[in-house]
Amino acid sequence: MSFELTYLLWSTALAFIYMMVQASVYRLQSGVAEANSTRDDEPEPNLLTGRATRAFRNFQETYPVFIALTVVAVAAGRADALTHWGILLWFWARLAYLPAYLLGLSPWRSLIWAVSLTGLVLMFVGVLR
Repeated sequence: MSFELTYLLWSTALAFIYMMVQASVYRLQSGVAEANSTRDDEPEPNLLTGRATRAFRNFQETYPVFIALTVVAVAAGRADALTHWGILLWFWARLAYLPAYLLGLSPWRSLIWAVSLTGLVLMFVGVLR
């Protein structure tokens, strides 16, 4: 399996981590019965649940771009050093972003996000070259 597809595969594990952290802190706050309900009258999120939810939403905003760029790089035979570095920057920054957000590490959280964005830009430039 290529480098790009290997990281695409591992990115699904990363997505699962984001999803499970958000679901777990929601259940800790609201209880299993509320989590298993229709959530028509959802309580206001506490600090940790709010952060986990926002971090997960933020991940969901960039993840489709990462998937598309990875697939195009592989399918078009455009994978190179720029796409490799872009993949590494995006993946490892997104891994660091979740705990930074949960712990409220400002401004580090924003800097980590900027690193992940830089990774996507490198991937885009690599595919265009």
